[in-house]
Amino acid sequence: MKATFRQGVTTFLMFLMLALSVSAQAERKLLDQVVAIVDDDVILQTELEARINTIISRLQAQGTGLPPRDVLEQRVLDQLITESIQLQMADKMGMRISDNELNETMDNIARQNNMTRAEFEQQLAAEGVSYRQAREQIRNEMLTSRVQQRQVGNRVRVTDREVENYLQALEAQGGNTAEYRLAYIFIQVDDPTSEASVEAARAKAQDLRQQIVDGRDFREVAVAESDASNALEGGDMGWRTENQLPSLVAPVVPDLAPGEPSPVLENNSGFHLVMVMDKRGGEQKQLVRQHKVRHILVRPSEARTDAEAEARIRDLYRQLQDGADFAELAKEYSDDPVSGSDGGNLGWVSRGQMVPAFEQAMLEADLGELKGPFRSRFGWHILQVQERREKDVTGEARESDARQAIYRRKFETELQNWLREIRDEAFVEFKGEYAEESPAGEEAGASS
Repeated sequence: MKATFRQGVTTFLMFLMLALSVSAQAERKLLDQVVAIVDDDVILQTELEARINTIISRLQAQGTGLPPRDVLEQRVLDQLITESIQLQMADKMGMRISDNELNETMDNIARQNNMTRAEFEQQLAAEGVSYRQAREQIRNEMLTSRVQQRQVGNRVRVTDREVENYLQALEAQGGNTAEYRLAYIFIQVDDPTSEASVEAARAKAQDLRQQIVDGRDFREVAVAESDASNALEGGDMGWRTENQLPSLVAPVVPDLAPGEPSPVLENNSGFHLVMVMDKRGGEQKQLVRQHKVRHILVRPSEARTDAEAEARIRDLYRQLQDGADFAELAKEYSDDPVSGSDGGNLGWVSRGQMVPAFEQAMLEADLGELKGPFRSRFGWHILQVQERREKDVTGEARESDARQAIYRRKFETELQNWLREIRDEAFVEFKGEYAEESPAGEEAGASS
C-alpha cells in the first residue's frame, strides 16, 4: 500500500515537473517569438519589449505623455525595422565599430554629462538599462549614422554660390544669433501623385495642430503621429541658431512664441509642424583657442600586436626623455604618414578636430610637456603642445557654419526620402498578432 502510494506521488511529481518544464518552454518561446522578418534578419518580441521600455522610461523622464500602447508598439516596431535594414546595409558594407572606439564614445558621453564611467553605469541602471545594453545601442546608432552619411551624404552638394547667397541673406537679416530649442512633427504623404492622399495628409496635419492648440502636448503628438525619424524622441531637434534652421521653418520660427505651434507647412515631402520649446540669446564666438601640436603614432597591425605597439611607443618615450629629437623620431617611427613626414607636426588644432582621447591629452598638456603614452582608436600616441593662441576666426566660422547649415538642411530632406526608399525596397513579413495588425497595404509576407 505504502509502495503504491509512493509510486503515485513519484508519478505525480514527474507529471508536475514535465508540466512546469513545458510551461517554462512555452513561456520562453512566447517571450522570444519572432514578430517580424526583415530581409535576412528577424526582430524578436524581447527586442521589441526592451526598446518600448527604454522609450517609455525616457518619455516619462521628460514628462511627455504616452500614446496608447498599441500605437507605441507599432511605431517602435517600425523603428526597429528601419534600424535593422540599415544595420544589414552596414554589415554588407563591412562597417565595424571597434571596442576601443566604442569605449571612447561611451567615456565621452559620460564626460559630457559630468560623470565617471561608474556613475554613468549607475545612472543607466537606475533607468533600467544595463551598461552592456547601452553599449550595443550606441554601437548600432554609430553604425546607422555612418550608413546614412555614406548613402545620403553622397546625394548632398553645397556650392560656394549657395554659401555666398546664404551669408548675404544672413547679413541682410542683421546676423541674428538667437537660439531656439525646437520640436518637430512631419506628416508624410503616402502617395504624392494622389490628390486624395495629399488632402488626407493635410487634414491630419491641421487636425493635429488644432489638438496642440487645444492643449495636447506637442511631444506626445510627435511620438504618436509624426513620421519623422526623431518621432520617438518627441520630435526634439535640439538647439538651433537662426542660421541653422531648416529652410522650410526658418521664415516662421523667429515670430513664434515659445509653446506656440507653427502653421501647417507644406513641401514636396509632406506637411510639417514646428514648435519653439525654448529660446535664448546667443553671441557668435569670435575667438577660439588653438594648440600647435605634434605627435608620434604607433599603430597595432597584423604584424604588430597591441602589446608590441605599446612597448614601441614606451621605448620612444624613454628616448625623448633622454634627449632624442622629436621630429627625427616622428619621421622614422610614426605610423601617421602625413604628419610623420613633417616631424609629427599637426599644425594648429582647435577643439572638436581630434578624437576624444587625443583631444583630452592635448588640453591637459602643459606647453613643451611630453604627454603620453596614451591610446586612441588609431593606436598609441605621444604628443607635445608647442604653442597656444587665441585666434579670431569670425569669417572662417561664418562660412563654415553657413556650409554646415545648408548641408544639414539638404541632408535632413534627403534622409527622409532615403529612409522611405529603403523601407519600400525591403522585404518585411510580420508574424503572430502583428501579421493581423500590419499597416494597410503591407500584409504579412508581402514585399515592402
